[in-house]
Amino acid sequence: MTFQKSVIETIRTRQSIRTYDTQDITESDYKIITEYIDNKQNLIGPFNSKGKMELIRVTDNVTDKGIKLGTYGFIKNPKAYLVGICENNTYSLVNFSYTFEKLVLFLTDLQIGTCWMGGTFSRKSFEKEISIGEREFIPCVTPIGYPKEKQRMFDKALRIVVKADNKKAWNQLFYDESFEAVLDYNKAGPFQTPIESVRLGPSASNKQPWRLVLANDRTVCHFFIEHTPNYSTKLGYQMQLLDIGIAMCHFDLTCKELKMHGEWEIEDPKLERLNEQAEYIASWRIC
Repeated sequence: MTFQKSVIETIRTRQSIRTYDTQDITESDYKIITEYIDNKQNLIGPFNSKGKMELIRVTDNVTDKGIKLGTYGFIKNPKAYLVGICENNTYSLVNFSYTFEKLVLFLTDLQIGTCWMGGTFSRKSFEKEISIGEREFIPCVTPIGYPKEKQRMFDKALRIVVKADNKKAWNQLFYDESFEAVLDYNKAGPFQTPIESVRLGPSASNKQPWRLVLANDRTVCHFFIEHTPNYSTKLGYQMQLLDIGIAMCHFDLTCKELKMHGEWEIEDPKLERLNEQAEYIASWRIC
């Protein structure tokens, strides 16, 4: 996977697109997308659990098989959908969302619009279109298409409702050595830009559940999730785990662009918990 421009800039400028231009996606762009999701190397995340992606073309939100895909009126003029498939457990979800966000950023770099959807679509309609295994399910989809130049008022209003443009400050998300001290932006050393890329990431209902703890020696960054109680329980899976995968993707790709070499590990630092909702997920270590 090669970005045409800076991934850091792509992270900073990407927005969820819900209204698309009526122009069809070009066959050359479809070819690029198909080759991307067919390349197993692009689906490798920080862990070994496997996920899959499927491309479904639509006309007026109806597939070639005649199946109407339900998105509850949130999406206008999609030309296709990318559908995620994985098992319903913690590290499968985190691993999958890491790879899905990497694809989303790749499409953004190609000037193709996307919008993460974890709850505002009909899973049953999508399940009729694709084949999934006994232990698999669809955690999310994204419509794709070329962004409409002038976004509908509905899009702008929805961004206000979900506070999409209001990101929490560093002192609400990031910590220094333990949860007892917040991390000063100017004391993050080489991790300053990777951590800022995490802060700018999209999340379900803009809850921003990631909590990072930077080790005192500035060689390890620990990733935690602060679960929102009862969030997404009706969907049957922990949707906010997708947000952690997104955060890890932003962090990792930014480190790679800055030539910072490291690797993911699962080594719980055994810190005193932030609260009952906080859960350790993984750590990134310089190597």
